[in-house]
Amino acid sequence: MLSRVSEKFYGWAKGGLVIALLVLTGFFGGFLMPLIGGLMQGGQGDIQPLDTMLFVPPDELFNMIEKYGEYGRVFYRNAELTADIAYPIAYLFFFALAISWLFQRGFAPENPLRKFNVVPLGAWFFDLLENLAIVFLLSVFPSTPTAVAWLLFAFIALKWMFALACIVLVLIGLAAALKNGFRKRA
Repeated sequence: MLSRVSEKFYGWAKGGLVIALLVLTGFFGGFLMPLIGGLMQGGQGDIQPLDTMLFVPPDELFNMIEKYGEYGRVFYRNAELTADIAYPIAYLFFFALAISWLFQRGFAPENPLRKFNVVPLGAWFFDLLENLAIVFLLSVFPSTPTAVAWLLFAFIALKWMFALACIVLVLIGLAAALKNGFRKRA
């Protein structure tokens, strides 16, 4: 199944679409998500979204959820169910198609590295699990289900691990494509 998805990504990898997805991903990551984070502050400088808190144990997560206040929890939950559903879809397709476009120009079709264009699916999958865990924790507060908080801890780490892998793959693809003069390989 991943092979078919990989081939679909290669079929969709057009330069104009990659640029459009870069702009869309940049809008989410550079404007909309920071705006949401800023609105969550509510005059307090020590509040941050849970999905940016890497390697934070459950007690600190629950302390942050408490700091949001009632309005902040509702606002954050709504953001998680709207903008933070759309953003992972945007960056999934940006990274998958950017990697595919670059790898088409950097590696021969039989090169096993070309299958790594599906790595963005991992970031997307764990981001969605992270969002579900956050929505759950925000919804059940003041209950503090530690097991779900530990799952969130793992989902956040795995999401960022896959996101870093995507960036590394883009850099590898860029170097290989540069070496090949950005000529598409059969």
